[in-house]
Amino acid sequence: MLRSLSIRDFVIVQALDLDFAAGFTVFTGETGAGKSILIDALALALGARGDAGVVREGAARADISATFSTTPAVDAWLADAALNAALDADDSGTLLLRRVIDSNGRSKAFVNGVSATLAQLRELGEQLVDIHGQHAHQLLLKPEMQRRLLDTHAGLDPLAADVAQAYRDWRTVVRLRQQAEQQSRELQLERERVEWQVGELEKLAPQAGEWTEIQQEHHRLSHAASLIDGASAALEALSEADDALRSRLAAIVHRVQQLADVDPALQDILAALEPAQVQVDEAAHSLARYVDRLDLDPARLGEVDARMQALHAAARKYRVDPEELPAELAERQARLSELDAAQDVEALAAREHEAKNVYLKIARQLSQKRQHAAQALATAVTDAMQGLSMAGGRFEIALQTLEEGQAYGLEQIEFLVAGHAGVTPRPLAKVASGGELARISLAISVITSEASPTPTLIFDEVDTGIGGAVAEVVGQRLHELGGARQVLCVTHLPQVAARANHHFLVSKETAHGATRSHIAVLDRDGRVGEVARMLGGLTVTEATRQHAHEMLAGPSTPPGTAAGDTQRANNTRGTRRRTG
Repeated sequence: MLRSLSIRDFVIVQALDLDFAAGFTVFTGETGAGKSILIDALALALGARGDAGVVREGAARADISATFSTTPAVDAWLADAALNAALDADDSGTLLLRRVIDSNGRSKAFVNGVSATLAQLRELGEQLVDIHGQHAHQLLLKPEMQRRLLDTHAGLDPLAADVAQAYRDWRTVVRLRQQAEQQSRELQLERERVEWQVGELEKLAPQAGEWTEIQQEHHRLSHAASLIDGASAALEALSEADDALRSRLAAIVHRVQQLADVDPALQDILAALEPAQVQVDEAAHSLARYVDRLDLDPARLGEVDARMQALHAAARKYRVDPEELPAELAERQARLSELDAAQDVEALAAREHEAKNVYLKIARQLSQKRQHAAQALATAVTDAMQGLSMAGGRFEIALQTLEEGQAYGLEQIEFLVAGHAGVTPRPLAKVASGGELARISLAISVITSEASPTPTLIFDEVDTGIGGAVAEVVGQRLHELGGARQVLCVTHLPQVAARANHHFLVSKETAHGATRSHIAVLDRDGRVGEVARMLGGLTVTEATRQHAHEMLAGPSTPPGTAAGDTQRANNTRGTRRRTG
């Protein structure tokens, strides 16, 4: 449930802090006073798109915060959310959603003080609030909106998403099969070319790391003579000459050992000489082994030289570095496999058939569930129409089978309506007048809201185009809905406003060239005056005030439930929230 809303520097609102309660709450006021601005601000806090245009002129940023108390359903959703730890409610069961948009259009979002993406904010907002906009009846004329409304009402959105994915998978294989059939000649030529390239590279058989190794071997073989001469000279100087370093160093070590026996001060020098003697011995043995293995091998040098030339020529031909030849071979082998598969029309046809069957299986499940949901929703809307001055009218949802399936399923959804008894239902867009369309849209909104798990429902001027007895029925339905959910409604109808548990008056004033919006929580007397204004327009007579008093005395606002009764200690002046 929405507990509070805080707005700073949003459109014509400078500062606003509102507290909300359970039940049915209405917002009223003159046209243009800013009633819908409150809904727009809340929508931004719930992740709606916004730009720099929402920032009040002269301000640096717009800052909107909405506080909600959670429900078990919301808590369960949070437990499964990707941001489980960050989005978890605090110990008081409270969620704080905040949105900041600066004058450059940059936006930031937070949940309980933790930074979040707009997508995460929207997902969370969908669990908390369901908004029915003032143009819902116009959107209702679009086939895609009718289909989306039915699926959402019946909880079929996940299944519809699976159908869409299965359809995309199927059409992808269809395109591959068609490409194989239409471009078989071109694919065959490309396959022959790639097959020849693969054969050439496989014959060369380049190995990973081979180019570096063969370069080192070639360098060593090409300098074999100088290596032999140099290594042999070093070996002779170390151990094979008459005055070799090895024997001379051994004699020095022996002599120092004798002297150290006389003077222990020479022990440190001896300790330095002995490791040197060991290292010289090891170096002499290693040089001897190296000279034994090293040999002039012109034949091997020729082989290595030829291999280097072959690798270099192939690299130049394929426009890659020599060390990249193994990867080039793997890439062309993979392409050859793709071409083999693409040319196998029979295999592609089998894949296509399998993908189509998967799509049809899921789509038929969706169709079956849509049939049941359409019957239930049509019955509920038809029943609601009887109390909205459309006695004898009938609402139907037609599922028109498509010859070829689409991403949204095997049928087109179309809303049909008959405004009177004995009339054949026809498409909504063709037969419904403006008033009928508004009433049907409102009925659908209320019915789908009753099935929605969201704890807060918002109706933004969805009662436009109705009046009289119909407006009384609408007000009563919204009040009944407020008994189970928190309902917020922006309205111009006194019949609806009179059924509310809580009443906010929105107004605006212009001072010093700037327009500011104000809001007041109305007590009982304030509500009588506002409902009288809504009834009588510019001229409020005692008769209209009496009529307003009688409307407010109806069964929907018994003592202790209306905003004025629960806040009897406050008057309009004391509860007025200045926003400018």
